[in-house]
Formats: sequence, structure tokens, C-alpha cells
Amino acid sequence: MEAVKETHFEEYKVPADIVVSAPGRFHLTGDHSSFFLDKTLSMAVNMPEYLAVSVRNDFNYNFYFHQQNDRKKAIRDNLKFKKEDRWANFIKGIISAIGNCPGFDFTVYSDYNISSGLGISTAIKVSAALAITTLIGADSSPKAIEEIVKKADTGFLGTETKLADLFTAIYSEANTCILTDYKEKSWKTAPFIFPDYSIVLTDTKVPHVSVWNEQTLFTENNFLLLAELKCQKKGYWIYEESAVEINEILSTVDEDSHHRLEGIIKEHKCVTDAFAGLSDRNFSVFARAVNKSHEVMRDLYTFSCPETDWLVKRVLEMDTASTPRNPTACSRITGKGGGRLIYSIIKTDDIPQYRKKIADYERIFGFHPVLHIVEPVGGVKILEISKK
Repeated sequence: MEAVKETHFEEYKVPADIVVSAPGRFHLTGDHSSFFLDKTLSMAVNMPEYLAVSVRNDFNYNFYFHQQNDRKKAIRDNLKFKKEDRWANFIKGIISAIGNCPGFDFTVYSDYNISSGLGISTAIKVSAALAITTLIGADSSPKAIEEIVKKADTGFLGTETKLADLFTAIYSEANTCILTDYKEKSWKTAPFIFPDYSIVLTDTKVPHVSVWNEQTLFTENNFLLLAELKCQKKGYWIYEESAVEINEILSTVDEDSHHRLEGIIKEHKCVTDAFAGLSDRNFSVFARAVNKSHEVMRDLYTFSCPETDWLVKRVLEMDTASTPRNPTACSRITGKGGGRLIYSIIKTDDIPQYRKKIADYERIFGFHPVLHIVEPVGGVKILEISKK
């Protein structure tokens, strides 16, 4: 926190009136299913974005992203979306959604890029919403922050709100995961309490190359096809499990789309099974669902690559006593696909062994991955506010 305060003062020659922090996040399962109104399981982690804000005596806005050494400006009477403003548009959208704001100076401080796959864009939005509403005495409750971000997304940025990102950034608690239900537009938590385990995020440094355009799968026809395969069971919905029924419904689409839609179906079960494992504090059930989810991403959804698969396989080989039915480790690709970011949940005592596998990875593939040992943390919060 001290670093962002010092940076803000150096930039604007005034102290920050408020400092807010929002967590980074990654999705454990279900990160490609929102279009089909499925579920996503996510975790907020201690890879934060910080925002320092001071109030001005005019109606001008200054934006500074320290790590990118990037500065932007705007005025209240001409607050428009500008493509060249990139990250600053997120804060401008929040200002627009709140309305009738005084001038502010903003400093964004984050060691993680917006393109890192860690939800930093949403972190910037929720931290801006909390900071501004607090400074002007408006409603700064979690629900109010949620509605402000949604309004900014649709009204200013022209985008659909990523509910899993938003709920995780606002409502997470320490040692929990967030399950987002896109159909109900709701969320709930499950404990992540496995004291002998560590969570390792690995940026594999593989260049992001999309082998297919995911948006082509998100069509009304495909939505309706999967809707036909949904059914109720004990008060909640699941997908039809009969292979015959699935093949019959999906017979009208091409082979690639068939595989990927089948991947969406199987991924839904991975999400619910993983959540059940967390709720019961049963690591084997949770890990089995995660490992199955990576297989779905690799074989059906085709959102992986050889380098990622090699690392995931090494994780699963680390405990030779484990079985597919009762795994003691799990690993999966997460984010936009193409092989960039994976997470592994392994016994803490096995971290040195994992680092050796990373050294082998560097030697074999020539990439230089970056490891982050993380933990589940709470959502957006005020770190400091001046007493004026």
C-alpha cells in the first residue's frame, strides 16, 4: 500500500484521500460457459490491484497507471469512451455511471497487466466504484458497487458484464471460492480449506495463439440446442447424460462444434462436482473434477497446447501413490486458452519438486515461466482513507 501512496504523491504532489485494493482472480472451472448460462467456479487471490484517489477542486480527471507509465486525461463535460484510453476507460465508465462527480486524480498500481488473465480490468472498475462512492458520500455497499459496474459496462463501455469476475472481485472472502450461476445471476461461496496444500499459478510464457475463434460457438442455435439438453433434478438443473440423446440433439452441427458443445456439457458437471468437493472439504472429489475439466478443455474444447499439457501431466505424476479416482494433486489450464496460464494445487511439501519440473520445462521448450504461490483472499476493500 505504501508504494501506491508514494507513487500517487510523486505524480500529483498531493496525498491520496483514499486507497482501495481489489484482488486478482482466476477461474477454476467453467470459464467458457457464460454464454450458455452455465456456472463458473472462481477464486480471488492475493495478486492485487491498488487504486489511490485524491479529490480535485475542479471537474478534471487525471489517470496514471504506474507500471505502464501511461497517463490519460478527461473532463466531466466531455467524458467519452476513447479507444486510445484503454485501461482509463474502465474508470471513466465508473465516473459516468455514478454521475455528477467532482474532479479526481487516480493512480492505478498493479504488477499484473490487464491482459494477464487475472481479472485486473474488473479489479480496476470495482476499486474505482468503491473509492468514488466513499469519497462523495454515496451508497458504497457491495450491491451498489455491483450495480455501478454493470451500468458502466453496458452504458459506457458497451460490453456485457463478466458476472464471475464481478462477483469474485466484490463478494469473495478469505479461504473461499465463488460459484457464479449465470442463469440465476447469483453467487454463493464454498470453503477452500486444505491446509497441507498450496496453490501455484504458472504463467507458461507460451505465446497466445487462438487456433479457433471461440465466438463462433456462441450462436443462438447452439444456445437452443444445449437448452434442449437441460433438465431438472432435485430442484436444480443438469445436462442430459445420455450419449445417445446428446448425439441426437447435436447431430445438426459440424463435428468441431459438436465436440465443443459436448465440452460445455461435460464442463458443467466438472463445475458442480468441484463445488461439491469444496463444500464437503473432500480434496479428492474436488481434484478429480479439476483434472477432468482439463481433459475436457484439451480434448473437446481444444483450448490447450502441448506445453501446457506437458506441465499438467508432470503435476499429476508427482504423487505416484495417487490414482485417478483419488488424486492428491490437480492442475488445469485457465483463462483465454492457447496455453498461457495454468494453476496447480499440490501438497506444499511438493513445491520443490514442482520447481524442478519447471526447470525441465524451460530446458525442453525454451520458455521461461513465472510462478506465483497464491492464496484465496477477500474482495475489494478500503485500505486507508484520510480524515478531513
